[in-house]
Amino acid sequence: MADGPLIVQSDKTLLLEVDNEQSENCRRAIAPFAELERAPEHIHTYRITPLALWNARAAGHDAEQVVNTLITYSRYPVPHALLVDVAETMSRYGRLTLHKHPDHGLVLVTTDVPVLEEVIRNGKASPMFGARVDDFTVVVHSSERGNLKQVLLRIGWPAEDLAGYVDGEAHPIELSTSDDGWHIRDYQREAAEGFWHGGSGVVVLPCGAGKTVVGAAAMALAKATTLILVTNTVAARQWRAELLRRTSLTEDEIGEYSGSRKEIRPVTIATYQVMTTKRKGLYAHLDLFDEHDWGLIIYDEVHLLPAPIFRFTADIQSRRRLGLTATLVREDGREADVFSLIGPKRYDAPWRDIEAQGWIAPADCVEVRVTLPERERLIYATAEPDERYRLAATTHSKLEIVKELLAEHPEEHILVIGQYLDQLAEISGAIDAPVITGETPIKERERLFESFRTGETRVLVVSKVANFSIDLPEAGIAIQVSGTFGSRQEEAQRLGRVLRPKGDGRTARFYSIVSRDTLDADFAAHRQRFLAEQGYAYRIVDADDLRKP
Repeated sequence: MADGPLIVQSDKTLLLEVDNEQSENCRRAIAPFAELERAPEHIHTYRITPLALWNARAAGHDAEQVVNTLITYSRYPVPHALLVDVAETMSRYGRLTLHKHPDHGLVLVTTDVPVLEEVIRNGKASPMFGARVDDFTVVVHSSERGNLKQVLLRIGWPAEDLAGYVDGEAHPIELSTSDDGWHIRDYQREAAEGFWHGGSGVVVLPCGAGKTVVGAAAMALAKATTLILVTNTVAARQWRAELLRRTSLTEDEIGEYSGSRKEIRPVTIATYQVMTTKRKGLYAHLDLFDEHDWGLIIYDEVHLLPAPIFRFTADIQSRRRLGLTATLVREDGREADVFSLIGPKRYDAPWRDIEAQGWIAPADCVEVRVTLPERERLIYATAEPDERYRLAATTHSKLEIVKELLAEHPEEHILVIGQYLDQLAEISGAIDAPVITGETPIKERERLFESFRTGETRVLVVSKVANFSIDLPEAGIAIQVSGTFGSRQEEAQRLGRVLRPKGDGRTARFYSIVSRDTLDADFAAHRQRFLAEQGYAYRIVDADDLRKP
C-alpha cells in the first residue's frame, strides 16, 4: 500500500513512521516477532531476529501471519528474500522435538533426517546422545534435557519439548470465590491456560496487571506442591498475602524460605538471594529444587533470573516451569536461555491493550531535561569515562526539579526513585521524606511501604529495591533521578510502580530527570526503548519551562 507506515529492508530491519495514522495498528501487529532497537521522535527501528520469530511460533503465530503483516503495512514491496528467510527461520522450530519413548526414555525425534544428522555430529551436542533408535530418532541422556535445548537453540535448530512432566506431589489448590466480588480476569485465565497447555514457558504482562493471580491460576491447574522464586523478602510476603486472599491455601500451607526463615511447606516461596548464597564455594540451598517433589516451579520476574538458577534449571526440565515478567528484555543478553530452560513465550499482552480495558492506569511519560551548571560541565568534561555517568546523573540541579514537581502535585502519592545512595540521602533530607534502600531492614521497609499505602506517608524516596514486585497501588507519580545506566527492564519496572489503576481513573505520571548533552541523556534514550515498543511516548520538557507560571 502506498501510504503504509512500514519500510521493510532486506537486512531484516523495519522502519516504522510514528506519525502515520496506521502506525499504532502496525506496531501491535509486528510486536510478536520484531524487537525495537531505536525509538527517536519520528522513525522507530525494529529488527526481526530468529529468537523473536521462534517465540512467535511457539506462541501460535505462523509464517503466513508474519508475511501478511509485513506485506499489509509496508509502503514499498517487501524484499522477496526476506519473506523466504522469515518462513524458513520459523520452520526450523519444531523440526526437532523431544519425546518420552516407552522403551528408550528421552528421545529426540526429527521430521527431517539431515537435520538430525547435523546435530548428532555437532561437537557440543554429540556427547548428550545415546543410541540411534531409527533414522528419525536418537536417545538423549535424560540428565541433558535442558543442556541439549540450549545447544540446539544456539546452532539454529530449537527443539520443541513434548517430553512431558512429572506430576509432582499432589496438593489441593483452588482459586477463591470470595464475597468481595473478585473474579479472575479473562486475560489472566487465558495466560494461565496458555502456559498450562504449553507445559512450560513465560507469561508477559505489564506491571500492575496481576501476574501473581496468573501464578495462582497455574497452581490451581497443577494442584500440586509449588516452589515460587521471588526477588526479595518483601515480594515473598506480598505473594503470600495474595495467595491467602485469592486461593484456598491456608497460612500453614505456605512457607517462606529466605535469609530469616527456612520453612518448607506444600507451597514454598524462596528468594533468589538465598538460593544463590554460597558457603565454602557451594550453593548451599539449591538442593531445594530437587530434594522435594515439586509439581510446579514459578519464577517471578524471570528477566532477573541469576546465572546459578539457570544452571540448576537445566537439570529440572521434568518439572513444569512458569516464568512471569513484565518484559523479556535481559540486559545480559540471556533471553535465549530463558527460552530454552524456562520455556518459550506462551502469552504476551501489550501494555496498551490492558490499559484500554481499564486494568492498568494510563500513563504520561515526561523527560525533564536539565543543563549542568558551568562548573559541573567542566568537571564532567575532564572526568574519567567511568565517572561521567555518575556525575551527570547526580547533579544538584535535579534536586531543585524534584522540589518543583512535588510542589506541582501537592496531593499525590509520589515515589522518588534513584540509583545512587548518596543522591537519595541528600534528596531525602532536603524534602523531609523517608528513604528505603537495600540497607533498610525488612521490617522497616514493610512499615514504610504500609505507611505509604495508608496515606500516612505521601512521599517515599526509594532505591532500586523498589523496582520489583512491590505493590503500591496508591502511587500516582514517579520521579526518576538516576538509573542503572541504560537498563530497559528497569525503566519498565519503575513505570510499573505507578500503573495500578486509580479509583478516580486519573492518569499516572512518570518523570525522568535527565542531564542534557551527557551520558545521562544517552542512557535515557536507551532505557526508553522497551516502553516505546509498548506504545508509550515521552514528552520532552525543558527544566526552565517547569518554572514558568
